[in-house]
Amino acid sequence: MSTITTIPQDLFAEKWPVPLEKTAIRIYESADASVKSRVNMQKNLFSFLLEGEKAVHRPGEPLRIHAGQFLLIAGGNCLMTEKLSVNNRYNSLLFFFDDSVLKDFFAKYPTLLEKTERLIGCGDEPVVCFESDAFIRNYLHSLQLLLQTSPFLKEELQVLKFEELLLYLVGKYPESLFSFRLSDQSDAGDRQLQAAVEGNLNHAITVEELAFLCNMSLSTFKRRFARVYGTSPNKWLLQKRMEQAALLLNQQIKPSEVYLEVGYENHSSFTQSFKQVYGVTPREYQRNAGISLMAE
Repeated sequence: MSTITTIPQDLFAEKWPVPLEKTAIRIYESADASVKSRVNMQKNLFSFLLEGEKAVHRPGEPLRIHAGQFLLIAGGNCLMTEKLSVNNRYNSLLFFFDDSVLKDFFAKYPTLLEKTERLIGCGDEPVVCFESDAFIRNYLHSLQLLLQTSPFLKEELQVLKFEELLLYLVGKYPESLFSFRLSDQSDAGDRQLQAAVEGNLNHAITVEELAFLCNMSLSTFKRRFARVYGTSPNKWLLQKRMEQAALLLNQQIKPSEVYLEVGYENHSSFTQSFKQVYGVTPREYQRNAGISLMAE
């Protein structure tokens, strides 16, 4: 099991040993082809992807973003990420902020709160994705110019830049903020568990990783899963994945393609699982299905 990285503390502990304040703007760069991490988010974050690609596993469907997109991620959540460099380059600009900064923003602009209080912080998603536009690109350029002057911007200036960004997003993309959940509203309840399990059904993810995404211990996750679904996670995942595999095989999709579609990393383990449920190999099942159709 991979180690857990606490963000932002672990990410910048060596290069920036000073404690982070209510806000923090940092550049993150990597030349590694692929970096997989289990992440414990301690602060809210705007993550602007400048170069490379990024995959984010969260409760619900995983996200895959590329340069030109950015994420709003709530603190207090556990995620799994995979950073993928393009031409050995991965580069992102990270803007961390506390809940108090967001609350201060709406205290300063109460009319915006009246318009958006039913939207922001009332949803179920810990991660929201945005598309960059001309304003965002110019905004990022201004931040990069400031960071070239000093890697430690005054907090007052950072708050000002945060307000500039949020004023724009609230004005132009209120619907994109609809499902965002603030960290003080996060929970590891049944809905989160269902979103994590069903959203990752066809992805190569373990029960231990699902428990992590729900911010639960493995034993707590298994106990709650049994209460929600009436069986163990392994049995439920096996049955659902093999049911999906059978549907694909009935459509005459090759077994060598089906195993990837249902979240298996190799053909042999998929074949063993399928035979465990249906008593025959995927190829035999498909052959029998073809004969049945011809007979009809």
